[in-house]
Amino acid sequence: MNVSNKTSLLGKLSLVFGFGFLYLPILILMFYSFNESRLVTVWAGFSFKWYGELFRDAQMMNAAWMSVKIAFWSAWGAVILGIMAGLVMVRFGNFRGKTLFAGMITAPLVMPEVITGLSLLLLFVTMSDLLGWPEGRGMLTIWIAHVTFCTAYVAVVITSRLRDMDDSLEEAAMDLGATPLKTFFVITLPIIAPAIISGWLLAFTLSFDDLVIASFVSGPSSTTLPMEVFSSVRRGVSPKINALATLMVLVVTIGVVAAWWVARREEKKRIIEEQMAAAEG
Repeated sequence: MNVSNKTSLLGKLSLVFGFGFLYLPILILMFYSFNESRLVTVWAGFSFKWYGELFRDAQMMNAAWMSVKIAFWSAWGAVILGIMAGLVMVRFGNFRGKTLFAGMITAPLVMPEVITGLSLLLLFVTMSDLLGWPEGRGMLTIWIAHVTFCTAYVAVVITSRLRDMDDSLEEAAMDLGATPLKTFFVITLPIIAPAIISGWLLAFTLSFDDLVIASFVSGPSSTTLPMEVFSSVRRGVSPKINALATLMVLVVTIGVVAAWWVARREEKKRIIEEQMAAAEG
């Protein structure tokens, strides 16, 4: 066996080991979600009963719905702010304070979540004492906190796409009489749409998955799904958690595949339009 074959075999084995290390625990968890037994590691037959138990758990369902609502609106807030930050970083040139602005935008990427959660908690308490707003801690304070740290991730994705974008398309649109606002909605927005979709999905996932920050800024009546799962697991792992995790994996997989398909279609459409424009020119 020559060196190239050995390298190829080693690469395949490394790939199999890597995927197995990442996804085998998830597959095992999904397998045991159909277990009849209450013990999560003892197989006693195939059953859907834990899915029924999950949907009958009002507290878990309320927490899941709370997380979905917060993640949905947090993703939109992060996308809007991320687009604005990306445009400032790419289109405004080297303005005074650009380095500081970039550092402030990306700071949540490297900031420990404990520090972020504690600082936001102190901010909300101080604002409540001085201004009377926000009144208590709940869904609003969780939303503000999630938008704060999700914006950093979305801004990085959109800024990267804007830097790779051909500026001549925007310049041509404005030369033909389009206003900057119309140029953004007609030219820029469709081109960066794949990055926006990716950023939205990333922000939704980060918000839906957050436990540490939400624990600091939430109140008694605003328990999110990760907080509910964490408190439930501390009392012992229930097969309902396996069922919940299986449903979450299924939903996320469908969302990722759908987003990939939409982004791929938009990218092909953009390439075809650029080729047609180049041919006409």
